Amino acid sequence: MSEQQNPTSGDGTGTAVNGAGTSQDGRMASGENAQTLTTRQGHPLTNNQNTRTVGNRGPATLENYQFIEKISHFDRERVPERVVHARGAGAHGVFEAYGKVGNEPIEKYTRAKLFNTAGKETPVFVRFSTVGHGGHSPETLRDPRGFAVKFYTEDGNWDLVGNNLKVFFIRDAMKFPDLIHSQKPDPVHNRQTGERIFDFISNTPEAMHMVSFLFSPWGIPANYRQMQGSGVNTYKWVNQNGDAVLVKYHWEPQQGIKNLTAAEAEAIQAKNFNHATQDLFENIEKGNFPKWELRVQIMSDDEHPELDFDPLDDTKIWPEDQFPHLPVGMMTLNRNPENYFAEVEQSAFGTGVLVDGLDFSDDKMLQGRTFSYSDTQRYRVGTNYLQLPINAPKKHVATNQRDGQMAYHVDSAPGQNNHINYEPSSLNGLKEAPRTAPDHMPQYNGRLMRETIDRQNNFKQAGERYRLHEDWERDDLISNMVGALATANRTVSDKMVELCTNCDPDWGKRLAEGLEAARAGQNAEGGNQYNEAQGSKAAAEAEAVAHDAKPY
Repeated sequence: MSEQQNPTSGDGTGTAVNGAGTSQDGRMASGENAQTLTTRQGHPLTNNQNTRTVGNRGPATLENYQFIEKISHFDRERVPERVVHARGAGAHGVFEAYGKVGNEPIEKYTRAKLFNTAGKETPVFVRFSTVGHGGHSPETLRDPRGFAVKFYTEDGNWDLVGNNLKVFFIRDAMKFPDLIHSQKPDPVHNRQTGERIFDFISNTPEAMHMVSFLFSPWGIPANYRQMQGSGVNTYKWVNQNGDAVLVKYHWEPQQGIKNLTAAEAEAIQAKNFNHATQDLFENIEKGNFPKWELRVQIMSDDEHPELDFDPLDDTKIWPEDQFPHLPVGMMTLNRNPENYFAEVEQSAFGTGVLVDGLDFSDDKMLQGRTFSYSDTQRYRVGTNYLQLPINAPKKHVATNQRDGQMAYHVDSAPGQNNHINYEPSSLNGLKEAPRTAPDHMPQYNGRLMRETIDRQNNFKQAGERYRLHEDWERDDLISNMVGALATANRTVSDKMVELCTNCDPDWGKRLAEGLEAARAGQNAEGGNQYNEAQGSKAAAEAEAVAHDAKPY
């Protein structure tokens, strides 16, 4: 082995690199060893937990090279299936505005036109999905559900991209590829394991609030019609004066909410692994149109030191008694797709797709998603994905963008000089739109840094959720966690017991007792996709109960 290939031979003196190298050169900088994490440019990473932001609350900056390299590679890991949200179903419908937010005129808070008139209807397309599993996976698996709504407004498209659960695993987008890798199959044997997901979670305490939901019956909605939706992240509303407030979006199903235990989901999966898609399609087909009321929570745009959490933290819920859910409109799904691939599979959403009156907050997770979602669509569907009918806005489009793979037409205006594909120009090119209201211009004064937020409070809301669960929901939560952790490395399961105890002592005690019983050989019925012990048993039983057949 040459010196250039030897991973332990770097002298670490900081002198210039000399001599020829290889595509897998093993030389190291001072302080590195063979397991030092780097970018693909070879830069050692001293902080892989946080994006670089103005102050630890954000906003993030465009020069986050480490994050952009990491997330853009992650966006391209699957071809052509979505990396996440691959399994989905969709439907068309309409959103009808109430013209108010609660009992107040909505113009007080936002100038977004789709909300401003009672009875105003906006066409929508909604895609429901499971997050971590492949395109043909059963819809009974334990997983957050995607809830993405495309509003075809008079000012262009607005995409409200969220999940059924109101919180997420992580609060910084830097960790998103790691989270999903831990949920995806092992890169060696291609199976999901409880050890992998809980290894990540046990080192990510902010995920405990999500665990309190995901491993309870809330982790398996009965169908798409009877589940809630949430924007998860914090956004802003901007009024005619350019003043802004923080908002969170919530979809409340008018059909009620129904969830499944692991055993109930297994029974359904044995008969139909497309049950949620079938349920949505057939109900719409027979005129039983599902409805969701859109509600928002509003908060002034500041740091709110009186709260014991940061309001921009997407692992937290804003208390409803302090920030009530205010209704703004009703969505009805009333038409099925005519072609699944053209409409559901090729539909493309992005958290950065906002119309005037809606804006970004400094939520670091939201800002990372805003780059990642649209970047993924350009890669997965193509550079011109917005020219597809399902994604195109239902209004005038005129751009100077040209060419690229699968360009269907030129976005030129009637009478435009087609020689001019730039701006500004004096030769009859496209012109900027007139400004009708002032921009929202938040002011920032902070150091550029890589740090977690100050008020993390990782365990309080998770413990509250555990105590709010009904007895049967807590039983199912413990059973599912035991099933997933029974065969995991003790380091991982011990950390999870510690984290659960920090949330609520009863949670940690019951998990520890369940794990002890499972390891003593008792039957721990977890019944979820991470249950490796149950999976091994089923694999062995498949051969034992199989019938012999003659070769042909």
